[in-house]
Amino acid sequence: MIEKALVGSKKYWGLLIVLLAIMGVGGICYLFQWNYGLGITGMSRDVSWGLYIAQFTFLVGVAASAVMVVLPYYLHNYKAFGRITILGEFVAVPSVIMCLAFIIADLGQPTRALNIVFHPTLNSILFWDMIVLNGYLLLNILIGWNVLASERKSVPPPRWLKPLIYLSIPWAVSIHTVTAFIYAGLPGRGFWLTAIMAPRFLASAFAAGPALLILLALVVRKFTKFDPGKDAIQTLGKIVTYAMSVSVFFVLLELFTVFYSQIPEHMHHFDYIFAGLEGHGKLVPWMWSSVVLAVLALILLLNPATRKNENILAIACVIVFFSLWIEKGFVLVVAGFIPSSLGKVFEYSPTVPEILITLGIWAMGFFILTILYKMAIMVKEEIAS
Repeated sequence: MIEKALVGSKKYWGLLIVLLAIMGVGGICYLFQWNYGLGITGMSRDVSWGLYIAQFTFLVGVAASAVMVVLPYYLHNYKAFGRITILGEFVAVPSVIMCLAFIIADLGQPTRALNIVFHPTLNSILFWDMIVLNGYLLLNILIGWNVLASERKSVPPPRWLKPLIYLSIPWAVSIHTVTAFIYAGLPGRGFWLTAIMAPRFLASAFAAGPALLILLALVVRKFTKFDPGKDAIQTLGKIVTYAMSVSVFFVLLELFTVFYSQIPEHMHHFDYIFAGLEGHGKLVPWMWSSVVLAVLALILLLNPATRKNENILAIACVIVFFSLWIEKGFVLVVAGFIPSSLGKVFEYSPTVPEILITLGIWAMGFFILTILYKMAIMVKEEIAS
């Protein structure tokens, strides 16, 4: 089926060329980082996780969200998701690849990643995160490819695939749960030391991921002959609404616990992101932007009249995606280090090379996604004809 990705319009090839150009710029910056070291980034001894790990954290959620179409379709036989399930599975593949790429970028020297393979530590959350991420990537490649190949031949998927499909459902939950444990298992970081870190991760994942899938489905409908289905898009819109509501509720629970208890080492992190601390407040405009976007998204999504309008739904999904990207793809990781365990404020800002490397990895993800969608859509159009 790979040959289908080699045929396309000028717009298709133009998109791939633009993505390749962005990847090239990011690759050049990464070579500079490889030679010079992580000193070219904004990270320091006090803020040792920055933009790279924040993207990793956010994208694990996007990858896990594929379960929101797989579960209703395969377990509950929800036929409306029949046309869109493959699109969800193919979102998971580049998302996990980007997760792994951001980890490599954050390590400085990529060969360090081999230490976790050659010297595994079974009580390390990072070891298990490697297992679940790579396992989930393999599951989605096997499931997506074989289901699409079976559809092309108009035959049922092979029997051995069904257990893997069922396995992928709890596995999707596990990848974001294990990632949450990396943060919640650090007793010296009050901002992350909460029992609802994993539920928060899953709620935001099940809002951001389906929101992205809705946008992709609308783009596919506009530029191709394949229609993912109005019912599927509207159902995904309801999923985004419920998940976003729960995500905001969990954040409010954190705020109540922190400020009602008045525990300083927990409270100061929230003081920093919402009001600034000791004259420092680089994350304040980011956090309030996320709050405003979240409120606006809920207003648009909770109202059935606006949610059922696909143009407004698309706007709401963009707002949801960027609100959660700010909250989880930047603020959550960085604010865990500010103030430090000693109560000192050392701020962090990503550098230009760091941003370009990040954009390069995102471009790589969308490059892979474009090729996978091209194959899937051409097969769907071939079947329809």
